[in-house]
Amino acid sequence: MGIQVCPVPTAVLSAHTGYGEFVMRDLTDFIPSALDHYKRMGSEFDCVYSGFLASSEQIDHCLAFFESYPKALKVVDPVMGDNGKSYPTYTPELCGRMSELAAVADIITPNLTEAAILLGEPFPDGTLESHEMRSWLVRLSQLGPRIVVITSVPMRAGGICTVGYDKQKNSFWKIVNEYVPISYSGSGDMFTSILIGGILGGDSLPIAMNRATVFTQSAIKNTYSYGTPWTDGIMFEPMLMRLRSDRELSDYTVL
Repeated sequence: MGIQVCPVPTAVLSAHTGYGEFVMRDLTDFIPSALDHYKRMGSEFDCVYSGFLASSEQIDHCLAFFESYPKALKVVDPVMGDNGKSYPTYTPELCGRMSELAAVADIITPNLTEAAILLGEPFPDGTLESHEMRSWLVRLSQLGPRIVVITSVPMRAGGICTVGYDKQKNSFWKIVNEYVPISYSGSGDMFTSILIGGILGGDSLPIAMNRATVFTQSAIKNTYSYGTPWTDGIMFEPMLMRLRSDRELSDYTVL
């Protein structure tokens, strides 16, 4: 997408967390050292974006990054769980502190499980009405962020949807996803990365949502067509050139 990315790894894993058994090396002590070095270098960033975290202490380090770059777009993907359950590496303390990051973020991108955790709500048992999702989006924005996007929402009107809200414009958006009968780890990380790449490149919120949804859905359908083991993750590499496409995006609707 034409954007230089400077990763600060929070952990190194032998396999994704959905695999069940994996080896993880916590890199908590690396993060403040990286920040100190960036400061000495005089580095500036257009965006600071947090994702998977390995310890509660890393919340403090993320907050330090956000504070150090006040002009940067602050994005929090509050990675905590999926399908109604938290990930095995996410302790109650870590999940409880995630709202501290949401409070200083400009944009947060929880899936439905993570939205429920942030709001202290039970995971919904069934499909949801539009007015229910508008309420959740507004309540999440009241934690601090201007923009809230929730993924993996089963809507009563049909489809597994991505919904978004811009507090400044008081606008609600919805993208309907085609159902694929399989789940791959990393799809949420992919979605948020493309969403933010679109916004940094000048996309409006619904267009960025549309771009991220189309690519993520296409990559998942491509992977599913080959029948590769779900443990191998998403076959997105052959499709990366599509992110440079000027294809018109207009599949969004008002929520």
